[in-house]
Amino acid sequence: MGVLGLASRREADEWIAAGWVRVDGKLAVLGQRVKPDAKIEVDPLAHKEQAKRVTILLHKPIGYVSGQAEDGYEPASVLIKSDAQWSEDSSGIKYHIGHSRGLAPAGRLDIDSTGLLVLTQDGRIAKLLIGEDSTVEKEYLVRVEYQGRNGVKSEDGRLPAEDLALLNHGLELDGVQLKPAKVSWQNEDQLRFVLREGRKRQIRRMCELVGLKVVGLKRVRIGRINLGNLPVGQWRFLTPWERFD
Repeated sequence: MGVLGLASRREADEWIAAGWVRVDGKLAVLGQRVKPDAKIEVDPLAHKEQAKRVTILLHKPIGYVSGQAEDGYEPASVLIKSDAQWSEDSSGIKYHIGHSRGLAPAGRLDIDSTGLLVLTQDGRIAKLLIGEDSTVEKEYLVRVEYQGRNGVKSEDGRLPAEDLALLNHGLELDGVQLKPAKVSWQNEDQLRFVLREGRKRQIRRMCELVGLKVVGLKRVRIGRINLGNLPVGQWRFLTPWERFD
């Protein structure tokens, strides 16, 4: 295919894997040898689909890093395989290997956190979510244990109201004032955080400053996009009618 100018080697491999190439009327297979006079046909859908930039929504499990592999842990992108696509994906897009090329995380989610992670080929979406001027909200459910500041708890053994107020506004990390947040109790051991920024391990570090230990963290929303019923370890495509802002 490369010699004939039909595609690059990488594109040819991706198109064959996606079932878009036929040799003498039969589906081609990777590594197949063909005769010089063989008739090679490429489905027009190959060029059309290859040009599309996709965005993928993954329910990241604990134990995977958001970006590059580190300390022996795999990146969440390894979960983007055809057999992990959610059966209820309503996008109508059929996964092919080209969808994994150039896929980058648009934001962090710590190795010990779970929930909604966005992976995209579209630089516009990455800028919207993680650009310096981004105002897109990220919502988290955070299970905590109150240990008190320096191990000293309040008289009633609960987080004081003034410390909850500090979580909403008044804390700084690395000498930088944090933007106002929305933090409230969901139940007796779970907080709801809504942030418009994403510093490294921000929620865990905010909690530490007021004597809380985070024992579970799940991101459930980014902008208008909710995690919903997407199962852990599975993913779906962002549909053309969905928007983050």
